[in-house]
Amino acid sequence: MKKNKTWKLINREKKFITLGAVLLLFLWGVSFFMKNSLASINIEVERLSRDIKEQKEVNQSLTMKINELASLENVNVVANQVGLAYNNDNIRLIK
Repeated sequence: MKKNKTWKLINREKKFITLGAVLLLFLWGVSFFMKNSLASINIEVERLSRDIKEQKEVNQSLTMKINELASLENVNVVANQVGLAYNNDNIRLIK
């Protein structure tokens, strides 16, 4: 009778050890794939950050160009080229 109880305990222990080993391998596999996913997401974030920085520089350059083209001197040059004149006498100030 004791022999059967001993075999049952040994079989139960083997099942627990096997289950533990399978669970450990499964968790290792999940950890590996999660770390891989995290690394690829970090690479994508860095690429997007670089693209945003480059776009901000382009936007700043375009803003400076717009301000330059919208300056009063440039407007006067373009107006004179198309035959328009800036007449200061036509401006009335209302108080």
